[in-house]
Amino acid sequence: MNNFPPNNSADKLISDIQNENVKTVGSDFDRKMMQRCLELARRGLGRTSPNPMVGAVVVKDGEVIGEGFHPRAGEPHAEVFALEAAGENARGATIYVSLEPCNHHGRTPPCSEAVVAAGLAKAVVGMVDPNPLVAGGGIKRLQEAGIEVIAGVEEEACRKLNEGFIHRILYKKPLGILKYAMTLDGKIATATGHSAWVTTEDARSAVRVVRAGCDAVVVGGNTVRKDNPRLTSRLAGAHNPLRVVMSRSLDLPSEAYLWKTQEAPTLVLTEPGVKLDVQKNLRSQGVEVVELSPLSPEKAMAYLYELGFCSVLWECGGILAANAITQGAVQKVLAFIAPKIIGGSDAPTPVGDLGFTTMTQALSLERVEMRIVGSDCLVEGYLPCS
Repeated sequence: MNNFPPNNSADKLISDIQNENVKTVGSDFDRKMMQRCLELARRGLGRTSPNPMVGAVVVKDGEVIGEGFHPRAGEPHAEVFALEAAGENARGATIYVSLEPCNHHGRTPPCSEAVVAAGLAKAVVGMVDPNPLVAGGGIKRLQEAGIEVIAGVEEEACRKLNEGFIHRILYKKPLGILKYAMTLDGKIATATGHSAWVTTEDARSAVRVVRAGCDAVVVGGNTVRKDNPRLTSRLAGAHNPLRVVMSRSLDLPSEAYLWKTQEAPTLVLTEPGVKLDVQKNLRSQGVEVVELSPLSPEKAMAYLYELGFCSVLWECGGILAANAITQGAVQKVLAFIAPKIIGGSDAPTPVGDLGFTTMTQALSLERVEMRIVGSDCLVEGYLPCS
């Protein structure tokens, strides 16, 4: 099980740049402007993969003269939009950007060259880009052009915003997020399977925001059969993730909300040769069907990585959740806990058998945060690195 560690290669890059006399402590104004960059960056929520979300602000004489954000992969980066908005007035100004400007040719030209060409005097950077193609090169290019650089302003917030991108770069797979809602006694449904609703509407709204920020959401066939979920963000103008169903048997209903692909795309993952008639029916409804051998969370994440995804939300039942954890497909946990007790020795729990026999084997979450959402409690944390 892997998640990006607090002290990874990006931290070393910051340290190396510090040793080259780059300032790393910003002023209150710098932090305010970087927070604005993050607000702008979030406008690209769920749409930028495999690229990160980035925001940029150009400031001159204490006034904002240009803003921009990266809307989606293949389109110009945040710096370009901000500099275009500033125009000729950008000469001698300061640019704030939540991620180090790129210094390589990809789908778009290097942003570092655009910053240099604009004649900026100063650049304030939120975090160093962990991508080896950048990795401090953008900052060095700005320095070589005589531009003053401040690095690491609001760094923690910048990294949190793009944790999926960072994980993808460092580990060559998307960040896996396990989300579940359970009662105070650890049940996700009654013994009959009834689960509507464990948590309040406030908690369910929070989940939709999480979905909007993910590239895909994964469930198993049992969830489709019992709950008939939509798995969309249901937010006006928001991104809807790719809805992924993992099913070895393809024992799936002929009609389901997930097969209505006008609102959001659906992908069914199964094993080779299984129920070709069911596969044909799904494809006739616009559902993509892909055979993986063997079908597993690990294989699924590898496939989603190839699609360019940065973050994958697991909203599955306990058995699939346990397999996803065991195979390293989950790094982060979002547990919504409702102040309800339903009991039942046969009532399902959020995570199935992990094979643990002693309490010392328990997985203790790291960097845990807790907050109240409506009348429910959200516990957020990261699985330990292996």
